[in-house]
Amino acid sequence: MMKRFSFLALILLWALMTMAQGHRTLREWGFPTGIFQPGTYNAITDVPGVTVGHLTLIQGDSVRTGVTAIVPHQGNIFSNKVPAAIYVGNGFGKLAGVTQVNELGNIETPVVLTNTLSVAAGIEGVVRYTLMQPGNEQERSVNAVVGETNDGRLNDICGMHITPQMVIDAINNAHGGPVEQGCVGAGTGTICFGFKGGIGTSSRVLPETLGGYTIGVLVQTNYGGILEIDGVQVGQKLQKHDFIDHVRKSENVDGSCMMVVVTDAPLDSRNLERVAKRAMMGMAKTGGIASNGSGDYVIAMSVAPGNLIDSRAKTITSTVLANGQMSSIFAATIEATAEALWNSLFMADPMTGKGGNHVDALPVEQVLEMLDNR
Repeated sequence: MMKRFSFLALILLWALMTMAQGHRTLREWGFPTGIFQPGTYNAITDVPGVTVGHLTLIQGDSVRTGVTAIVPHQGNIFSNKVPAAIYVGNGFGKLAGVTQVNELGNIETPVVLTNTLSVAAGIEGVVRYTLMQPGNEQERSVNAVVGETNDGRLNDICGMHITPQMVIDAINNAHGGPVEQGCVGAGTGTICFGFKGGIGTSSRVLPETLGGYTIGVLVQTNYGGILEIDGVQVGQKLQKHDFIDHVRKSENVDGSCMMVVVTDAPLDSRNLERVAKRAMMGMAKTGGIASNGSGDYVIAMSVAPGNLIDSRAKTITSTVLANGQMSSIFAATIEATAEALWNSLFMADPMTGKGGNHVDALPVEQVLEMLDNR
């Protein structure tokens, strides 16, 4: 009885403070997950030099979309390329730039996320931004990395409202520190497990005895499955998940999820691909199933300063972690990915969009009670 009373008191306190403080992440509600500690901001920006910018586009009753840009370091990315790898969990998507990344093992631009039909605008914006950087004016090939999820239920996606200038603005607005989450940027019109999804982020800092490296994750959630939060079968308890009452066919199991992992650990593209695979394991911890019609991609990058790839160099010498040192990075990636995915739900607002379609936010009070009473 006392435990129940204390929980109700917590909810009352939440109601009184919500307008003043806004949403809270799962960790801020008092439910930390995993064994490793987050960085200062519990965000991808805890990795030194990484910045994030959003462009949120909400117009009238039908435009609900945006752009999110992840800038891996603050130098000329084209001239100082970033070791990288991309892993495809399920390939029903339009991730631009993937073949060159897999061929050469690096990324040479900011990474941009947007909606499915705005990938072309994303490419043009990234290319124009890159050519504007001093020293790049005459480059004749730029491999823009642009990912997407389909926000067409809430957004007039066929209107193709994102412009290349909006993409440039998102990149130019990128900053360090706290990262806005929920219904912002590329997550403005997305849906996750039947609830309002969006942008989420989290980080982990390994103990010095394990190298002291930071692993940061940012996600754009628009996928389905059977929601689990920190081991609690939330989707089942709420009776809202894919395949429920199959003959009713009330839920769409398909969707997509973009996951971006950045670390300052000195990794090459081979081990970054292994890291990217572990992000999919983080997605599985949330109940995601990588359904047939889902585009589930992980982009992994290392921003260790000594391993950036000078495009003018004839030879490259780098120091990378041995395979035997990877396990703690794998574990931290799984933890940070799962928490970022959960945060995208906790930080989102309900939204009404195109055609009057409405998507509720995660019922946080009910979920907290489930977590409190397990």
